[in-house]
Amino acid sequence: MAGSLHSIEGSMARRDRRRSRTPYPYVSDDSFNITLALQETLDIEQIIEIFHEHANTHVSHDALEYHNPELNIDIKAGTPANHACTYHLNLGNKPMGRLVFKRRKRFVEEDHEQLENILSSLLYPLRNALQYNEALQLAQKDPLTGTFNRATLDDSIQREINTARRHNTPLSMIMLDIDHFKGINDNYGHSIGDQALKSVANAAQECIRNTDMLFRYGGEEFLIVARNTDYEGCQQLAERIRQQIEQDKCVIAGNTINVTASLGISTLNKEDTQDTLFSRTDTALYQAKNNGRNQVRGLD
Repeated sequence: MAGSLHSIEGSMARRDRRRSRTPYPYVSDDSFNITLALQETLDIEQIIEIFHEHANTHVSHDALEYHNPELNIDIKAGTPANHACTYHLNLGNKPMGRLVFKRRKRFVEEDHEQLENILSSLLYPLRNALQYNEALQLAQKDPLTGTFNRATLDDSIQREINTARRHNTPLSMIMLDIDHFKGINDNYGHSIGDQALKSVANAAQECIRNTDMLFRYGGEEFLIVARNTDYEGCQQLAERIRQQIEQDKCVIAGNTINVTASLGISTLNKEDTQDTLFSRTDTALYQAKNNGRNQVRGLD
């Protein structure tokens, strides 16, 4: 299986260099040792950090970045610098993202050769980690809406709470319930109800950032965990989602269905546990439903 490496000199130069090679036709002791180290984990972030450490012994650099837009992966290790050397990684016909080396001085021809000699040690461990990550994401997704499923909810919320406290950043939660969803199922049938669920999920997904997480919590309930978002920002986000759902006319099989949603919001405080944050958000949702629906309510 052939692995091709496409390297591009950084912004300080205008040269485009293309090379193709088969990984492991000859494996140096250094490359073999790097491969062994990389194979100890399937965590992509750890793989990039390990490779960054080993690659630095061959070509000194300040930072290493890995970007995979298809899987929404952006990993950065080290300190950013002005000069960059970028490699587009492929194994066979399978693209595996982009690797960017950065440092304060320009990369020269010898640096490119050194980097390309050790890049082959990254390809297979990275492929294995990406395949594992894809399988894990599939297991975490709701098959109807493509959102995260309830089975992943508890671990994800606790992880986000721990991260917010460690970095002293705000964290907010939004709970969303489709108004009168039972009536949609009763009047139009469950297949139309499923389409309405997908429409609402798409509307919410359009409003949130890539760093936010959208879960299907129950039959017609969704939950959003918004990173680095304070109470005011969460109110604005929830209102955008509410408006987007209301404006998106759901036309299914010739039927125009007016779909609206009620939303409750809350923001993590110092005393919160996962349960208290969830409970406060749930209470805010019920306030929105009891006060007439199609609105946002919050408990700070």
